[in-house]
Amino acid sequence: MSDNHYKKVLEIGRPPNIVKLFPNSRALIVSGKFIDKAMIIKGNAATMAANGRNSFVIQGALKAAQRANAAIIIEIAKSEGGAAAYCPVSLWNMARQVDAFCNQFGITIPVAVHADHYAIKNNTDIKTAKIEIPTLFEAGITSIAIDASHMPDDKNLLANIELNSYIPNWAGLETEVGEIKGVSGLSTVQEALFLIQGLNAHDIFPNWIALNNGTTHGIEQSEFGIQVDLTAEIHNALKDYNLSGAQHGTSGNSSDKLREIVSKTKTTKANVATALQMISWGLKVNDYGNAILDNNGDFIKIENKGVSEEVWGQMVAYAKANDIKGGNYKKLNIQFENRLLGQPKEIKERMIQSVEDFIHNMLVNVLNAKDTAPIVIDEILKAGSYNTPANSTRIEDPDDWTPEKIRDRASLITSDKGFKGDFDD
Repeated sequence: MSDNHYKKVLEIGRPPNIVKLFPNSRALIVSGKFIDKAMIIKGNAATMAANGRNSFVIQGALKAAQRANAAIIIEIAKSEGGAAAYCPVSLWNMARQVDAFCNQFGITIPVAVHADHYAIKNNTDIKTAKIEIPTLFEAGITSIAIDASHMPDDKNLLANIELNSYIPNWAGLETEVGEIKGVSGLSTVQEALFLIQGLNAHDIFPNWIALNNGTTHGIEQSEFGIQVDLTAEIHNALKDYNLSGAQHGTSGNSSDKLREIVSKTKTTKANVATALQMISWGLKVNDYGNAILDNNGDFIKIENKGVSEEVWGQMVAYAKANDIKGGNYKKLNIQFENRLLGQPKEIKERMIQSVEDFIHNMLVNVLNAKDTAPIVIDEILKAGSYNTPANSTRIEDPDDWTPEKIRDRASLITSDKGFKGDFDD
């Protein structure tokens, strides 16, 4: 692509918040809408939503996407990078890091910056969200997942409706039905239709729906993981509403399982978090990123990979002193980021390289996202704007979806929400 061509895309393709924040930038940060559309156009393709728990993951993800000529999403969840963060990358500094690294490394592929699992669990969260969501977009977010799946179906839908006016109409939008909790409380067609039909009646057209389709966050303990047939059934039931799937809990599912979800469902977004964290640290994982434990249930550090042996020893000692085990090693991110940044250049570069190699393989050989960057650029030029029309139009009658009727309809849904617990990312 010529320099003049790229300049034109930068001029028209970056949303207003990005232009205001980074007026002199050459980073092509775009709406998540365009990323979803590119995967749809290519067909049977999904890109990675790389969870940037540390700055090394962000750098590796951007380099991998550039190498694969693929559009990519960089994200952090509210539980990870919100007001009670356990990661140094936050909902308010992530776009700045993405922009800086893109300019530093000459990254020219399109990138969306996504606020994942913006969790709504009660009325207090809704009140807070009305203040907080606008600040996320002021800080450079270009896509968001409103996750009120922790609440009953009627309250989930009503929360999505109530908060929608706080989200720019150009932004990518994800919604969720069913908490991500493995085989407990699997999502149903009835639940998914209720949520999407109710949103449609209120002129809300999400790009993605996330389901509880059998997988988990963190280290995958089950041999089953993603239930592809269930996912395909729900996506097919929603076909008239023309939205895509977001696959959460991707870490730990085999490459074959992920290829199946891409080829047999409408999934265009695959979230990967824990695997990238572990790989950046240099821990032993299987070929699809699930951490391998020794006979004592401890992580296995690979010599000359990831962090230095000295720093890894400090991380393990801190974890033991604070009774941090297994998937909760994620809480070391905020404690150790500065110590990791203070390592020698060659150590930091090998951390980034390992992430880059893993993500590049996923984008090219598993998710079929190779060469989707030019599709995004073509769509931006075709639209002549940073915004693109929604993939759907209103089908449902708003009079059938008043708050009172929403509550009545929800009372007729038969579902099993599964056992209670903390299923945040």
